[in-house]
Amino acid sequence: MNLFDVYSLFDVTPVSAEGCHIRDDKGNEYLDLYGGHAVISVGHCHPDYVAALTSQLGKIGFYSNSVRNPLQEELAHKLGLAAGLEDWSLFLVNSGAEANENALKLASFHTGKDRIIAFRHSFHGRTSGAVAVTDNPKIRAPFNAGHRVTFVDLNDISAVEAELAAGDVAGVIIEGIQGVGGINIPDDGFLKDLRAVTNKYGAVLILDEVQSGYGRTGRFFAHQWAGIVPDLITVAKGMANGFPVGGVLISPDFNASKGMLGTTFGGNYLAMAAAVAVLDIIRNEKLVDNALAVGTWLKDNIPASPRIRDVRGRGLMLGIQFNENIKALRSELLFGNHIFTGVAGTDMIRLLPPLVITPEDALRFVTVLSSII
Repeated sequence: MNLFDVYSLFDVTPVSAEGCHIRDDKGNEYLDLYGGHAVISVGHCHPDYVAALTSQLGKIGFYSNSVRNPLQEELAHKLGLAAGLEDWSLFLVNSGAEANENALKLASFHTGKDRIIAFRHSFHGRTSGAVAVTDNPKIRAPFNAGHRVTFVDLNDISAVEAELAAGDVAGVIIEGIQGVGGINIPDDGFLKDLRAVTNKYGAVLILDEVQSGYGRTGRFFAHQWAGIVPDLITVAKGMANGFPVGGVLISPDFNASKGMLGTTFGGNYLAMAAAVAVLDIIRNEKLVDNALAVGTWLKDNIPASPRIRDVRGRGLMLGIQFNENIKALRSELLFGNHIFTGVAGTDMIRLLPPLVITPEDALRFVTVLSSII
């Protein structure tokens, strides 16, 4: 049997990693400025993270959600403290797409309505409901078209309010910063207006912080730069440093009923041990502060060049937009200088490094990029 051939692969086989550094099967060392799609938050193989998972594996690895799991309660408590949402609730799943699916379902349960407003260039996942609110027809199958979704331009509050006025909108879903769509940042004023108009029309405001959350932007959640409080927040990626975990943070305005939501693997013991360890490391090592400091330095020191159109983002969620196709440039960084980066579209290098990145790592990237361009 072969693997289903849906991924474009670079000719690199990682075999070990530490912090922001990866080693392949040929002994080459790479600087990881992508963190495996923003998943590696506290660094590869952090000793406290490894110890937490190893210890838990020797106790109990899995049982269903039909029994009490104190690790789930510990995670909910610590996440509430970290996010400043201590009176909220947490529903645990396995991925960002699942988190968004359940947030959309909660919005519909809560309002009794079925239409969703999303934004152009958005990305919320590949499962049925999540892909329906993703503005990328390449990954949407014909059967996904059954969902009632309206796409509007980011930062256009008049367009949002015009749709809300129809009275049939369950919720509005927006990324803290659009990642796949090109590091597009909602204006702080727009987010404040969005909170106001969703309140006005009784629609649920869902903040997708799957990629932009967990300290990446220099706040625990990216929307906190605007000083707003949404109704639902979705998380995943950096939540457990590579172990599959996702969640929906739910405001006190929502009522739960037995059987309303469910999952087989969500909130399992190993996942919870990983997620609790990540929060402890982020707090103990002040990684939110580090993300802001190193990210700001990186953004300010990207070399000026006629080849570069724009540099945008917050903290360690940065995009470098070029006036050219960056396929060859990315390959030169990866293979010529052993630096992993991501992309957005065909013209943007996307940087999503682990939050433990050091000033020396940042300087290495800037020096290499300067020499190339």
